[in-house]
Amino acid sequence: MIESKFGRRDSRGNYKPYKRVGYPPIFIWPVQPLAAVKWIMSIPGYFLPWNTLYVSIGLIAWFFLSPPLESYANPSIKLTLLIFLRNSFLVTLYFGAFHYRLYIKRAQNTEYKFNLRWPSKNSKQFMFNNQNIDNIILTFFSGVTTWTAFELGILWVAANNFIEVISIDQNIFYFISMIFLIHFWRDLHFYVIHRLIHFQPLYSIAHRIHHKNTNPGPWSGLAMHPIEHLFYFSCVLAYLIFPFHPAFVIITLVHAGLSPAPGHAGFDRINFRNGKSFDADSYAHYLHHKYFECNYADGILPLDQWFGTLHDGSKEAHERLRKRLKEKSRLKIKNR
Repeated sequence: MIESKFGRRDSRGNYKPYKRVGYPPIFIWPVQPLAAVKWIMSIPGYFLPWNTLYVSIGLIAWFFLSPPLESYANPSIKLTLLIFLRNSFLVTLYFGAFHYRLYIKRAQNTEYKFNLRWPSKNSKQFMFNNQNIDNIILTFFSGVTTWTAFELGILWVAANNFIEVISIDQNIFYFISMIFLIHFWRDLHFYVIHRLIHFQPLYSIAHRIHHKNTNPGPWSGLAMHPIEHLFYFSCVLAYLIFPFHPAFVIITLVHAGLSPAPGHAGFDRINFRNGKSFDADSYAHYLHHKYFECNYADGILPLDQWFGTLHDGSKEAHERLRKRLKEKSRLKIKNR
């Protein structure tokens, strides 16, 4: 498998895919029902591989790796530590798999790597001058801690009967529908909070920490300021107003906690041993880390297209971005 089949290197050695950032054939006009159904059922598509993976991990985490709901009624240090360790295990296994193959073993060297440079080991902007160490510290000490706190808080509400927990047997179609709509909800929520934290003073206070990773790797995904983690994991609060099941919370937090790994992999494609490769679905977000003011959404809902913040990787899109930033700068100077 060679890069030239899917993209090329520019004069600076940066990899650019031939593909353009786009959206699946839903929420578009004119409607394309057959194309939409085909996308939903295809691989890659809505269900496979990523959505089904996160739903499956979430279901396993709740039904096999979590204590009964009653245990959350009076959270103890032991329970808190148990949940923290379970979430840490999931992050270590998932993020670590991407990091080990791509950055430690370097199984495909720089093939399909957007930026030829490896994560910085001598930069004062990172803790201990090391990008990976900085990212890992933020991931566990802030990210997994916040994830665990949201889980404990919402399940405490449910365990104390402040909200009613539905029965799966009596609400099977609702249950299945909700867990597979989580990806849509996450996309909408992420776009809204992502736009919000790009405004001052939240950007300077919090989000700039994540954007130190202009050349992201897997561990950059959850490397955020604690304030940003509060916004990011707040996606689970929505379930307080819908007929509730604890699995909704666990799956949503698993989705939020694990999905940043491939999105920040730093590679467009990941090779298999048999010579084939798969799309890591990371190009749109790599462009966001490179240019900052574009591609705020996760990629299912065409929100960036609707609000004029899409960068599809083309020269035309880059020129539109430059004009938008120039106008933004002009207005900022004018309003001083």
